[in-house]
Amino acid sequence: MSPHHQSKKLLVWSDDIEPEALAQAERASRLPFVAGHVALMPDAHFGKGAFVGSVIPTAGAIIPAAVGVDIGCGMVAVQTHQSAADLPNSLDALMSLAEARIPAGVGEGHDHRSDAALAWFGAHDRSDFDAKQERTTLEQFGTLGSGNHFVEVCADESDGVWLVLHSGSRGIGNRLAQKHIKVAQRLAETYFIPLEDPDLAYLPQGTTEFKVYIEDLMWSQAYAAANRERMMDELVRSLAEVLELTPDAVEADRINCHHSYTAMEHHHGRDIWITRKGAIKAGPNDRGVIPGSMGTRSYIVRGLGSPASFNSCSHGAWRRMPRSQARKTLTVDSLTTAMGDRTWNSARADDLIDEHPEAYKDIDTVMANQADLVTIEHTLSQIFNYKG
Repeated sequence: MSPHHQSKKLLVWSDDIEPEALAQAERASRLPFVAGHVALMPDAHFGKGAFVGSVIPTAGAIIPAAVGVDIGCGMVAVQTHQSAADLPNSLDALMSLAEARIPAGVGEGHDHRSDAALAWFGAHDRSDFDAKQERTTLEQFGTLGSGNHFVEVCADESDGVWLVLHSGSRGIGNRLAQKHIKVAQRLAETYFIPLEDPDLAYLPQGTTEFKVYIEDLMWSQAYAAANRERMMDELVRSLAEVLELTPDAVEADRINCHHSYTAMEHHHGRDIWITRKGAIKAGPNDRGVIPGSMGTRSYIVRGLGSPASFNSCSHGAWRRMPRSQARKTLTVDSLTTAMGDRTWNSARADDLIDEHPEAYKDIDTVMANQADLVTIEHTLSQIFNYKG
């Protein structure tokens, strides 16, 4: 499929993008340092700070709000050696282990500093952190967060078992992002830089502010990836215990990919910064994980390397209904029905109304709209869902 909406500065892979998101994207596309066009993925929507589901190529500057506050947010998936028939009739024991070993919720962390956290932090020195930043970094390493962050066990089209997890750089990434967004806005005010939206404030390459941001950005992206790796290690270990196996007898393959980040890449004959907020890299043979919502399907994909999308694709189903609207219009009963016989943290159903499948776009439509960006390797159906 080719983009539905095209202009010199904007390509959109859907005909179901709200006008607010298009307007937000068009404002960004008019910035003088945008290197070509802005690409909107099939799951794009209006977002705080910057639209979600976007790919923004820039030369000589980066927009911190376009990266977002959950720097390095992304997915990790493990293909196991097991089939669905190898799982017990109930995964309640796995739920108990996941809840104990992978803390979830706003601001939640471990009550101690693990050896893994100390080792990672020691290898990625931040002697500039104050005591609060260091504590947050260490205690939240290996924790899930809230909102649409989750842990899943799924079965693919051949009944093969997969473990899937969604999370990012937690509180420390958020704090660093907020700091740099404010720095960019302050620079715009100081130098009287005209902006259509304050959240388009940028940091020019070559400045001290840009250098410091890149250092924090790359550190946060590394932290996010390591955070996911740590949680997945715990999930593999937990499933191994339930099955009375070793972790090596469970894990066969692993995919770890960001979907809110910036990287220097080569496109259309030059090196440029590519900012993906709610999009994953889908270059030739890049493997990725695209989740649906609670109660729907997820996908393991391989990139097709579309130059028009800057080797990118969508990051999920994403929202069609704001959280406030979902809480007002959807019910616990309908969420329970949608979850069917899956194992999930149903005791928190009241808190999870805004994660109802009906609050999200249809993942199959999203996938159909990006058939020119990725090929589907595996279709995953949930058996188990632990939500942050």
